[in-house]
Amino acid sequence: MREKLEIRNKADIDRSLPLISIIGRPNVGKSTLFNRLIGERRAITDPTPGVTRDPIPARYLLGNHPVTLVDSGGVKLEKEGLDYAVSEKSLSLVEISDLILFVLECTEITGEDMMLIEELRPYSDKVVLVVNKVDDPSRDDLVWNYFSYGYQRVVGISASHGLGFEELEDTMLGMLNLERLDEEPEEPERIKIAILGKPNTGKSTLTNLLTGRDISIVSEIAGTTRDVMRGTFEYKGTDYTVLDTAGIRRKSKVEEDVEYYSVNRAIKTIDEADVVLLMVDIKEGLAEQDKKIASLIVRRGKGIIIVLNKADLLSGVPNQVEAIKDRVRFLFPILSFAPIVTISALEADGVAKMLDIVWAVWRQLNKRVDTADLNNALKEWTTSYEIPRASDGYFKILYATQVSTTPVRFLLFVNRIKDFPETYLQYIKNQIRKELGFSSVPIEINLRERRRNPSLNDKGPSKEEADAQRIVRRTAASSKSKGVMKKPGGKARLGKERERAEKIVRNRKQRKGK
Repeated sequence: MREKLEIRNKADIDRSLPLISIIGRPNVGKSTLFNRLIGERRAITDPTPGVTRDPIPARYLLGNHPVTLVDSGGVKLEKEGLDYAVSEKSLSLVEISDLILFVLECTEITGEDMMLIEELRPYSDKVVLVVNKVDDPSRDDLVWNYFSYGYQRVVGISASHGLGFEELEDTMLGMLNLERLDEEPEEPERIKIAILGKPNTGKSTLTNLLTGRDISIVSEIAGTTRDVMRGTFEYKGTDYTVLDTAGIRRKSKVEEDVEYYSVNRAIKTIDEADVVLLMVDIKEGLAEQDKKIASLIVRRGKGIIIVLNKADLLSGVPNQVEAIKDRVRFLFPILSFAPIVTISALEADGVAKMLDIVWAVWRQLNKRVDTADLNNALKEWTTSYEIPRASDGYFKILYATQVSTTPVRFLLFVNRIKDFPETYLQYIKNQIRKELGFSSVPIEINLRERRRNPSLNDKGPSKEEADAQRIVRRTAASSKSKGVMKKPGGKARLGKERERAEKIVRNRKQRKGK
């Protein structure tokens, strides 16, 4: 019986906050403006027109007020291929926005600009005409020409150089009736899911299913998604953010510069996520490229779930799914701990089970074991299976502690690190997974050598010796500041004092060397 998927869909764009959209034709600097405002390089910027395709929302602090800022795809007059879908998505933001940043270029007005000038005129009360690329004072006078288009608020900026942003933010605060706050508000906690995998494995289809809206353009054209798309939803009382990434292809297949940046951005998304869904076409299976992605995820200590998508295309042969899972386990031992789930994103089958597993993995990533319980368990493990001896001595684990969650890291204090058996570390790791509740997440174990401090039996310097050491450390310059060198006989007196101090220190070193 198919489990019902009960997701409380939330808009891909958070409408509970004031919504600010950036609109304009391709290549006027919308993404550069977006990145500058939010303070990070989230949207890809490139001279190639039409790089941004899907709307990219982000939480932006405007005078420390949280708002939703959206970077949109460039609107074109002549629409070919995906251009129509991109333009329609961008223009759909106009009505729902509380404020529109309409971006034009200070040196050129095109037919697409004129079309948008007329298209946005009915919404002029919430439009700021942002004249970009005012990169030096010689272009300041060009901004005045843009008042002729009938928009009340015109602000000249340089998105690439960060000029004019104070005036722009003051204008936006005034339009939204907001005043600057002294302190930043706390960001609500969500479970962040990143969806990674090769192109055309169904990442965008799953993202749109989870969010309940077409936040990512779905197409049979490989590489349709370029930026990292974000959406939010609620499942069983927990809020989630889903990050849909560009398909990761082998370097030899990455020809466009834009796609190169997309792939790098997708890989960096691993760091932002809590749990990564590695999407795999169930008929094609995992490839060597998937293995490399998995290695990146494991090294960063993130949760990983292998999602075998397009189960609706299977022939129905008995035990076919189990055979595919067994093959995955056999070919990719690095993922032996990772849960495997079979879904059909197109038919919403198996997705509820997948989300239950996401929540369970997230819980494990944030689990912390009490130090006393860990060491009691460690004593039992080392008693049951002793550490193999080396030819030149024995090994001993003295103490253990968990040093972090997300990623899950443990630290073992041992009597010696050199040649410590890797097989025994794997044994400890397996026992931690099996008995302490970390069965489905990557674990890192580090060793630290614990030796007796030789200074424990050292009584330390006497008061006379300590005073002598301080005298030696003083420089002649410090003595000059006190006027000692200027007094009669001061130079000779200082020299004798320093000579006596050096002799005390020298004698102490000789005694320690015996």
